[in-house]
Amino acid sequence: MGLTRNHKIGLGAVIVVAIVGLTVGLVLGLDDSGVKNEEGRSFTIDYDRDTFVMDGKDFRYVAGSFHYFRALPQTWRTKLKTLRAGGLNAVDLYVQWSLHNPKENQYVWDGIANIKDVIEAAIEADLYVILRPGPYICAEIDNGGLPYWLFTKYPGIQVRTSDANYLKEVATWYEKLMSQLTPYMYGNGGPIIMVQLENEYGAFGKCDKPYLNFLKEETEKYTQGKAVLFTVDRPYGNEMECGQVPGVFVTTDFGLMTDEEVDTHKAKLRSVQPNGPLVNTEFYTGWLTHWQESNQRRPAEPLANTLRKMLHDGWNVDFYMYFGGTNFGFWAGANDWGLGKYMADITSYDYDAPMDEAGDPTMKYTIFRNIIGEYIELPAVPVPDRAPKIKHNPVQLTSVDNILSSSSRNLLGSPERKSNQLMTFEELDQNSGFVLYETTLPKLTRDPSQLTINDLRDRAQVYVDEFYVGTLSRENAINSLPISAGWGSKLSILVENQGRINFDVLDDYKGILGNVTIQIYNEPYYEELSDWTITGYSFENFDKLKQLADTVTGGQGVNGRGMAIHGPVIFKGNLIIDSSPIRDTYIDMTGWGKGFIMVNGFNLGRYWPVIGPQVTTYLPKELLNEGSNEIILVEQQRAPTDKLIHFTDSAILDEA
Repeated sequence: MGLTRNHKIGLGAVIVVAIVGLTVGLVLGLDDSGVKNEEGRSFTIDYDRDTFVMDGKDFRYVAGSFHYFRALPQTWRTKLKTLRAGGLNAVDLYVQWSLHNPKENQYVWDGIANIKDVIEAAIEADLYVILRPGPYICAEIDNGGLPYWLFTKYPGIQVRTSDANYLKEVATWYEKLMSQLTPYMYGNGGPIIMVQLENEYGAFGKCDKPYLNFLKEETEKYTQGKAVLFTVDRPYGNEMECGQVPGVFVTTDFGLMTDEEVDTHKAKLRSVQPNGPLVNTEFYTGWLTHWQESNQRRPAEPLANTLRKMLHDGWNVDFYMYFGGTNFGFWAGANDWGLGKYMADITSYDYDAPMDEAGDPTMKYTIFRNIIGEYIELPAVPVPDRAPKIKHNPVQLTSVDNILSSSSRNLLGSPERKSNQLMTFEELDQNSGFVLYETTLPKLTRDPSQLTINDLRDRAQVYVDEFYVGTLSRENAINSLPISAGWGSKLSILVENQGRINFDVLDDYKGILGNVTIQIYNEPYYEELSDWTITGYSFENFDKLKQLADTVTGGQGVNGRGMAIHGPVIFKGNLIIDSSPIRDTYIDMTGWGKGFIMVNGFNLGRYWPVIGPQVTTYLPKELLNEGSNEIILVEQQRAPTDKLIHFTDSAILDEA
């Protein structure tokens, strides 16, 4: 039923807490030993009255998306308490399959992958959980969260369909994941009230009902009727019908809309599901941003009007994102947009959300909280102040070596592969980083001769006799460059994986998928190059990178103008912190070109300030130590002549 500002329901009204200070564990039905007590607990839908029902009482939620894989685990509790203080009573958790299952038969459940600890943190913050296990999640994460090795193991696999190989792997994954989460279902005494099937499946366009029914059956093995199953689809065309599963609750998603558009989307939802509570599972507070475009912000006041309209009309609202965070490492995805039908996402996932990249409340946080308070009683949880940041002194970096040198190849590269055919990252069983393709050029009969890379994914730096001659780019639809006769005979092509497409297209193999040709005669005749030597640089093993930085000095780096003319250059330096408390900071990469940066062995992600819009890289205090902090970066293009990196106390995300 709809709630008006004259009919407030306390966020904790469904659970009567008679004693001040009663622990959240008791609120959620846990005894002192942590044993679940499921007696009398149920979460259902009353379709006749268009409402959720929790333990016999009408219930409504205002939730927010929180991507645990975009925040350090040491910060989860603080961030979830901030989310709760904003007036929310539930947290929306995507599960990233590729994080937990990075290699076939390898599973990770600790550190940033400790999914059970995230749920425990939600319990402590007095938040219910909306679980979104995918297996595909989109989320602007590489490959939409699907592990790359599926394409290594099953070339040509049709993911998100009833392809037998895909179904087998999903069943295995769900047994590993969901068996851990069954005790956390609401009916078993835990906080999980809802579990999603797939993610915006209608937008995928396959409408594979056997696959969706399979996923329903697999999920029900673990929910056991103790949580509500639901789907999410956009209110456009036949997407809701395509993603609908019999017996599964239907929700939709949309962002900034006029009152009339909200009513239109409601009508579309009602055409598919005539009764039941209204739910916007992804109310977009901002938008995703790519390199080479402006930061895709969304204004607060119009969003506030949409939020007020939904709450007035009785919608359950789930903010996407409420806290965005950071695409650490190489996890940032991409989209099938733009000039080259490819645009890579920036490292920051700030998303212009109510909580910024560091987890601090923003203006949107305050505005949204006030509106929520018009309809639902706000919790007695203080809103935290913005945490102070620090601007450290600049750090001088020194060049170690370029990654094309023999010492770098020996330590950082995979064993060389000889092949007449080009091999993809997936064929090499490599997730991200770089792959180096090398061969000998034929005698050129034209000067210059056109070199062409067909179906490049995603960016190639080209060298002749280990001297840089140019860059080709999938993003910008540039796949050829001239090679002058007399430059040399050894051709080296270093291909960077800039992130797999995460929406719609999900067969984004990386490397060179076509062939490489060189112009031979005056006529339009091109010779296909072969006899390749192939070396991978995954950068998964930081110990090897550190060993190189500690043992190699004086390798070829940049020229007098700071240009990396012999290949990407490894730099190292130390940030000295001699005072406490240690605070968050931002690395200002102004003056640098393109690459990625590691601090104390942790990959903070990619940087690309020369093109923007993101200039700073967020550095959480939890990664820093009092004393010396090791910085290693891999620079692909150029370094400032002073080789300094600077720090600032605020993010710079709008320098497009």
